[in-house]
Amino acid sequence: MADDETPLRYDPQQVETRWQRRWEEERRFAARPEPGRQACYVLEMFPYPSGKIHMGHVRNYSIGDVIARLRRMQGYAVLHPIGWDAFGLPAENAAIQHGAHPAKWTHDNIAHMRTQLRRLGFSYDWEREVATCDPKYYRWEQLFFIRMLEKGLAYRRRATVNWCAHCATVLANEQVIDGRCWRCDGAVTERELEQWFLRITAYADELLRDLDRLTGWPERVVSMQRNWIGRSEGAEIAFPLDGRPGEVRVFTTRPDTLFGVTSVTLAVEHPLVRELIAGRPEAAAVEAFAARVRATPATERTAGKEGVATGAFCRHPITGARLPVYVANFVLMGYGTGAVMAVPAHDQRDFELARALGLPVRVVVQPDGEALDPATMAAAWEGPGTLVDSGDFSGLASEVAKGRIAAAVAARGLGGPKVTYRLRDWGISRQRYWGAPIPVVYCEGCGVVPVGERDLPVVLPEDVTITGGSGSPLAQHEAFVRATCPRCGTPARRETDTMDTFMESSWYFLRYVSPRRDDVPFDPAELAFWMGRDGVEQYIGGIEHAVLHLLYSRFFTKVLRDLGYVRLGEPFQNLLTQGMVIKDGAKMSKSKGNVVDPDYLIERYGADTARLFCLFAAPPERDLDWSDQGVEGMSRFLGRLWRLVHGVVPRLAPVGTRATGAGADQDLHRLVHRTIRRVSDDLGERPHFNTAIAAVMELVTGVGAAAEQVSPAALREAVDTTLLLLAPFVPHVASELWEASGHADALDAAAWPAVDPAALVQETVELPVQVNGKVRARVTVPAEASEADALAAALADPRVQSHVAGKALRKQVVVPGRLVSLVV
Repeated sequence: MADDETPLRYDPQQVETRWQRRWEEERRFAARPEPGRQACYVLEMFPYPSGKIHMGHVRNYSIGDVIARLRRMQGYAVLHPIGWDAFGLPAENAAIQHGAHPAKWTHDNIAHMRTQLRRLGFSYDWEREVATCDPKYYRWEQLFFIRMLEKGLAYRRRATVNWCAHCATVLANEQVIDGRCWRCDGAVTERELEQWFLRITAYADELLRDLDRLTGWPERVVSMQRNWIGRSEGAEIAFPLDGRPGEVRVFTTRPDTLFGVTSVTLAVEHPLVRELIAGRPEAAAVEAFAARVRATPATERTAGKEGVATGAFCRHPITGARLPVYVANFVLMGYGTGAVMAVPAHDQRDFELARALGLPVRVVVQPDGEALDPATMAAAWEGPGTLVDSGDFSGLASEVAKGRIAAAVAARGLGGPKVTYRLRDWGISRQRYWGAPIPVVYCEGCGVVPVGERDLPVVLPEDVTITGGSGSPLAQHEAFVRATCPRCGTPARRETDTMDTFMESSWYFLRYVSPRRDDVPFDPAELAFWMGRDGVEQYIGGIEHAVLHLLYSRFFTKVLRDLGYVRLGEPFQNLLTQGMVIKDGAKMSKSKGNVVDPDYLIERYGADTARLFCLFAAPPERDLDWSDQGVEGMSRFLGRLWRLVHGVVPRLAPVGTRATGAGADQDLHRLVHRTIRRVSDDLGERPHFNTAIAAVMELVTGVGAAAEQVSPAALREAVDTTLLLLAPFVPHVASELWEASGHADALDAAAWPAVDPAALVQETVELPVQVNGKVRARVTVPAEASEADALAAALADPRVQSHVAGKALRKQVVVPGRLVSLVV
């Protein structure tokens, strides 16, 4: 009979669709709160419905599915939901390019991707599926915004913002990566616009402090957030303007260098600049310089140090010295106060500008054992030292002087010690259509007024024309713009900006606990059961979200806690950041032509092979190098497993028979339980799926080798254990073989196997014996043999004797259970 005619041939398409249909019909993965059972919430970052899943999705969701299935087998009540991050620019761009409405494009993509995810057999509770473009979803987001507005956590102001011309919208600071748009990689410039902000800075200290609680997060992510929040201790110092009222306030971490200030430098966007140059001969040069700097991406502004004098002066807060005021390209309005005190001798940026413009350099901190000369300095000295030429503070160590000088400034009413943060408030206004409307109106009499709660949601209209021109089409939608003031009843104008799509992803994990409740955003009982006070037990996604989604989610959770909606302080207990999928030396992408289509992979090899390769090829946090040979290898392994189990089915003891034999039975029993321990350990707190799978592969080899020598009971234990251990990884084929081997109950309902400690105890061990570093023999000794007995057995072995006879034994080392080493 040919191979393709054998009844043992594995047909993944038939097997997998059969089990997927059965799981759906039986609602096998529907999550229900069960008092008395421990809850486990497993979640992968939800996808943007771009149209098709890619191999990165397959890897990410396979990781989550292993954990969810494992926890079910371990007795947990598991919540494993899925949904769609459905608002965003790609849908709008598709509408422009293909003439498809964003809503239709999005829902069509969701339908296709849903089919793809179902075909992979992921154990999602599809009854909890959400899409963030659904008004039933974003109505709660609009309510949260209104509550933040009432608490002063949402506000509107004119601000210099990051602008992506290609996407025609504003970007938050966190969405600008090396001066380019996180979405399209286009250059980012700055503009002044009226914008809505969320006051994330009000939570800066708590966001920073609570990073210490995130012991289940990768240290790299914690470090990235710590650096982004950027706590700095220093002083705020006011420099009074000369000849006019007002002052320039700066923040510095080096108040010890205050006596070395030779000028004050402003960002070109600083609101004082226009006032200082009004009517002055320097105005034209400053305005031209400012226009050129504004058109330069922020990251490129610091490449060379340039500045222009404003013609204005201010006074030193202690000495009263007259100091010129400059504008410079490297001072950014988004950091500190948008102004710096220039200390060329002790700040490299100020030093470069001073040398370029011929400005004075004044040394006020001398390093130990050196005497800096301003005339010969090639670079600024930014280290510690002893203060000189600093009035009453001369002779102090710089660290001591920091506090003393800050206190002196405070005593004069011109500032004092201060803690500041790099973090800036989150700008959420977007000048695009496909997003959640901001629920406010503008009334001539009442000003900014939130929409009434009973009028939520403010629904995004679908009868718009999207052309790709500047601005949102909502501004031209008269029926949408025309509104009534909820406070006074007079005509009002509705806000036409939409919310940043990171708003939706900052709380979606909470909505999964009760997505069908229309009366409350979160069912209190389900929230308490699934999340308790600790949040999602296991969260999985890419490290690229470290200071975007992950930071925003932490902020949002704390805000919702303070608004009384949740009792959580942090959203995610444990975070696993999986690596990328690499092919031909680069991340898979259409532009590089190195994409592997998951549909093709599933059609040719089956979902279980695709899952197994993604889990086996690399540890989850490492990048995965694609290998067609590796995929073939996983397919061959599953075929071998299929044939092995079907081949031994006639010899298996009845289900439930205990293995009690000796000899070959005992050896197989020991291998089974060693494998259970290895796999259980490898799927522990920091999972290593690749080594767990390798251990099961060794077990399969062992079962095949022992099948003819062991009893039916020992074979039954080995086969059942193999399928139980493989169930989280390859659930379709494991379920099919479980049923084929005589089990009436589904594999999904089976418990994770427990280790028999007695089976791990060895009666004897084999020790390699080295002589002068080379293995010359192997000896078998009792497992509990003493060092003396192990050494005696080694010396008694004829092969060892031939290498040590007539030679002096200079050193002997016995590692119990491992080896004997002799030096002669």
